[in-house]
Amino acid sequence: MTLSAIRPTRSSSPWAALALIVVAQFMVILDVAIVNVALPSIELDLGFSQSGLEWVVTAYAIVFGGFLLLGGRLADLLGRRRTFMAGIAVFTAASVLCAISWSAGSLVAFRGIQGLGGALLAPAGLSLLMMTFAEGRERNLALGVWGAASGSGAAVGVLLGGVLTSYLSWPWIFLINAPVGATLLLLTPRILRVRDVRGGLRHFDLAGALSATGSIMLLVYGLTVATDHGFGSVPALALFGASATLAAAFVAIERRAAVPVLPLRMFRMRTFAVGNAVTTIVASIAFSEFFVLTLYMQDVLHYSAVETGLAFAAVAVTIAVVSNVAQSLVTRFGARHVLSAGLVLLTISLVLVARLPVPAHYDIDLFGPFVLNGIGFALCFIPVTIAGLQGVMPADAGVASGLLNTSRQVGGAVGLAVVNAIAAAFTVGGVSGAATDESLAHGYRVALLVLAMLALAGAVLSSTLLAPPRPAEAAEESFDEPVREAA
Repeated sequence: MTLSAIRPTRSSSPWAALALIVVAQFMVILDVAIVNVALPSIELDLGFSQSGLEWVVTAYAIVFGGFLLLGGRLADLLGRRRTFMAGIAVFTAASVLCAISWSAGSLVAFRGIQGLGGALLAPAGLSLLMMTFAEGRERNLALGVWGAASGSGAAVGVLLGGVLTSYLSWPWIFLINAPVGATLLLLTPRILRVRDVRGGLRHFDLAGALSATGSIMLLVYGLTVATDHGFGSVPALALFGASATLAAAFVAIERRAAVPVLPLRMFRMRTFAVGNAVTTIVASIAFSEFFVLTLYMQDVLHYSAVETGLAFAAVAVTIAVVSNVAQSLVTRFGARHVLSAGLVLLTISLVLVARLPVPAHYDIDLFGPFVLNGIGFALCFIPVTIAGLQGVMPADAGVASGLLNTSRQVGGAVGLAVVNAIAAAFTVGGVSGAATDESLAHGYRVALLVLAMLALAGAVLSSTLLAPPRPAEAAEESFDEPVREAA
């Protein structure tokens, strides 16, 4: 039985439910990027060391990425609306605590709690969306709106973080979540009336959950260490080895578990497996590109925080507009063709923007490639989400959503670490030992060209392997666990 085999239980207003889910998702994605431009102010106020400052970002990323799979399975077992509301409550409370942090250590700890809230909220919200809208045009339209929020969150986060930090103060980048979270908690019981579809089994695969979460967290942490000390350093290799060991243990546990936290037979569905792989590629490009271009505009072109955010508006607005068109294209032409076209456009835009002249004129050198970049991302986010959730039965919708979000988060962390290392390796210091504007730009150019090659590889992967299963295959790959509906 698949998601399409069960008619979704409607809320009183499915589009109101969509708006609520999208706002929650946007809030979580926004917080990945909103702190970046506020880091200098946070460093000064809380006395962070230069090496410790990165933990304001990585504490959130490690916990968020590490607990997504667990959060998805909890949504399946405990109820999606219940888990969704718990995630909102934890995220909102942690945001307020971040704003009133009194030391570097307290802010890092509260950012980790924020990540935990996001890991509960994100997969539960996406699986609620899948259960609210029937497969086809309506679901594609809903995913288009959801994809626009997810895709533009990073760009809007840079802009909003710059404005709030420049005109108010850095605590406001966290306090802004308080009224939004409180409103979501108030409206969720009234709007989200989708019945939870849970597995009939009562047991929980604790060993599998802990090994998966530990493996992902050690991987993300290892990438953070590798960025500072090199991928061949002893601490990085030790963390990667420990992550691989836990990953192997996870596979062994899941093969024997009566109720696995991640049923491995889900990967027998080719579209599901390829969809998650391409999600990792798209996330690597998105996270890394915004990081590199932010550094280019601030360190080379000497843009202010607000100017950098406004420059990214070309990407964010384009994603928001084109996503509404992309969903109809997916309905008409299928996920494979639209996704492949989006990755090709991403490749072209990255090659164009990789010129990175010094100095540069925004309207001549950046605006056009930024718009093309936004079109490419808009054509990627929706079909890759559809592919990553295709053929999943309702009882496993939460863990499938968690895995999709995990692929996105881990892909972003891996891409960012690798691209940061590449940019540093190809940056040559000047006579004084300090990098010049031109040498910095050269490192960023090489990094962006690597991302262009990655986008091209994703286009080849999606066009050759991402195909809808034949009816016979779909029947063979569906799951036969008992399903029950609980109000």
